[in-house]
Amino acid sequence: MGFHPTDSVVLVALHGPRGRFGGRLRVGIPSAQREWLPVAEQLAECLVEASERRGARPDGIVVFLCQDPAEGETGQSVMERLRPLAQWLRTACGSLDVPVYEALCISGGRFWSYCCPDSRCCPVEGTAMAMQGTSVMAAAAAYAGIQVRGSLRELEARLEPRTPMSAEQERALDTTASAMVPRILDQESREQVGAETLRLARRLMKRLGEKATLGVGWPEADAGDDRLISHDEAAAVILGLQDRDTRDRAAAWMEGQEADQALRLWRALSRRCVGPYMEHAAAPLALAGWVSWSIGDEPGARVALSLALRTDPEYVFARLLHQACNDGLDPESLRRCLRGERHASEGAAPAAAGDVPGGRTATPTQSSRSRSGTGRLPEKAVKRKVPRPGPSAPGAATPSRRRPAPSPGTVAGRGRTRTVGRGGGRRSSGDGR
Repeated sequence: MGFHPTDSVVLVALHGPRGRFGGRLRVGIPSAQREWLPVAEQLAECLVEASERRGARPDGIVVFLCQDPAEGETGQSVMERLRPLAQWLRTACGSLDVPVYEALCISGGRFWSYCCPDSRCCPVEGTAMAMQGTSVMAAAAAYAGIQVRGSLRELEARLEPRTPMSAEQERALDTTASAMVPRILDQESREQVGAETLRLARRLMKRLGEKATLGVGWPEADAGDDRLISHDEAAAVILGLQDRDTRDRAAAWMEGQEADQALRLWRALSRRCVGPYMEHAAAPLALAGWVSWSIGDEPGARVALSLALRTDPEYVFARLLHQACNDGLDPESLRRCLRGERHASEGAAPAAAGDVPGGRTATPTQSSRSRSGTGRLPEKAVKRKVPRPGPSAPGAATPSRRRPAPSPGTVAGRGRTRTVGRGGGRRSSGDGR
């Protein structure tokens, strides 16, 4: 999966007499127990249907419930608390004539079986997990080139708001919004705001690029990036990216050294979307997901795009990119589109040294406005490749209207991932191979 799941239900489909891995699915464990039964039924249907569409019904399924103990809780008490969820998952799979070979709870560095009653191999106190990186599976993953980037919680923490800076950052956002929003709403000044936003983002990328992060851990690297960006600068770029045309032009920073600098900037800006401005994080989160996908970091892309959709479930740019990434589409088609738009705009724009390589700026032009009008270039490009979710779309499951929707998460089938989102049980499927 590319990360260690936390607070997650993970289902893995197995095929053949040797248990070949097939589809795999991950979704956050719902906090409300009343959601467990409908979630279990939906997840079983998702995995079995997705496997059938890809040519083979699973011969069996393995279930993992991964959740660390809360304060005052033990791993064994977590296992007992999640037992009803494990049982509903087993019966949901069984009702589809696919047996659950094993259901395990992983908590506090130990694991328990919900299927094996033999205390000689599955003791009541659980079995200690092997040290990370020492198992046969870890060796096989390393041989296959699969890089584990830490836990899901750690990946999300790099993109979530930082409490220590929230008060000052919120004041800066308030002040900047009062001055910038009227200009964005005015058609004549909107393009000027976009150009200013891109120039400032460029300067911040250059500033970040001058600070090396090799050999530095994630927390230290992210804290260093945060110190390099003032609250006013962060507020100006965050609010400027709310204009979709500006956001689309920023998406062109997707390759080479530019991509690394842009990804660091989008992560830093996502951490600055605090208080009532948390919804504004959808733009930098979606850009972080797009750049991660463009450079081949699919797990990082899925995490960022999932957070963008958690922030704003209707954010079309993030939704289409998430589905395209999960469908295993080649991002090169979108990269070509963005390169063409960038070259066209740079060729028609006045020179401004330092804004882009060669001293040219990415100022919006009349040709780009007539092309889009609302700044939806990536959305249009992805739509050509991605079907709308629905009964007739290839790889899309029909949502059940009578069931409550589970918490946002991902479903993967042979590397495929499906979003299980809030709001009527909307689900979109994908491949992510």
